[in-house]
Amino acid sequence: MMRIVSTHLVAGFGVLVFHFLTLPLPWLLGPIFACLCAALFGMPMKSVPFLNNAMRSILGVAVGATFTTALVISMAGYWTTLLLVPIMVFVIGLVGVPYFHRLWGFDFATSYYSAMPGGLQDMLLFGEEAGGDVRALSLIQATRVMVIVVALPFILQGYWDVDLTNPPGVPATSLPPSQLALMVVVGLAGWQIAKAVGLFGASILGPMILAGVMALMGVLQHRPPAEAIWAAQFFIGMTVGTKYAGVTGAEVRRDVTVALGFCVILLALSAAFVEGIHLFALAPPMETLLAFAPGGQAEMTVLALIAGADMAFVISHHVLRIVTVIIGAPIAARLFNS
Repeated sequence: MMRIVSTHLVAGFGVLVFHFLTLPLPWLLGPIFACLCAALFGMPMKSVPFLNNAMRSILGVAVGATFTTALVISMAGYWTTLLLVPIMVFVIGLVGVPYFHRLWGFDFATSYYSAMPGGLQDMLLFGEEAGGDVRALSLIQATRVMVIVVALPFILQGYWDVDLTNPPGVPATSLPPSQLALMVVVGLAGWQIAKAVGLFGASILGPMILAGVMALMGVLQHRPPAEAIWAAQFFIGMTVGTKYAGVTGAEVRRDVTVALGFCVILLALSAAFVEGIHLFALAPPMETLLAFAPGGQAEMTVLALIAGADMAFVISHHVLRIVTVIIGAPIAARLFNS
């Protein structure tokens, strides 16, 4: 219990520091950096998985609540860029697997699932089943998510002058209590239904689908309030930071350093795809960056919400990326390793 309390206090301290220094996204980046620093100094940390997933369901409701009939119809026009998602995943694997396997000497299973830009938990599960090094996989995948989510706010501010200080929603006091209650029901019900049917990313996608249906029916008429989205950012940031709990100096020197090098490769590949899509005028550049940046689904959802991006465009590309990796990665791993 004390580890849980101390972890939350450290994450809260990170929020205060980021607010004091007027750094971007204090509720998301503050907990990441604070928990990362605490982990590197050997502090034991622990979060509450159920609470973390519940916070993710807020993001699902926030995205689903933005759906309109016109928005859903417009998704059919994304096919040109959606076709590029599997190609990008293939290129990442083509570059990433040799990077880990031949350059750094990791075994094939660890190399393969370290390179795949899928959900962290899914990649750990597949990697463990294939006989990979789960600890190395955890640190490499966590570093990928951390670097992408930390780098993007500065890119959005520096390149497009996006204002990331605006509240992500209206105050809770301005919303009808009936709508707030409906959001809670939709979030929990959507999550549990999706979990029961085995949907990947159930805590986000389940609430998103159910909230989208409710929004299209005109029942759900508001997004979750700012306070709820700040809370979601806090727990997501804390979860990313606590992945480094128990990290040793040797692991930092090898696994984290190797992961940082791979992140440079990922950012370069993402930039190449974004630039190509921009040159052919297939999609707006900011939305394209948010859609093709291989970060975590929850973290990219947060950034897209705060940046005011086209949520349908961004989320549809990330969902396809995760589907491609989850379905294709085990099959491709068997083919390459046979």
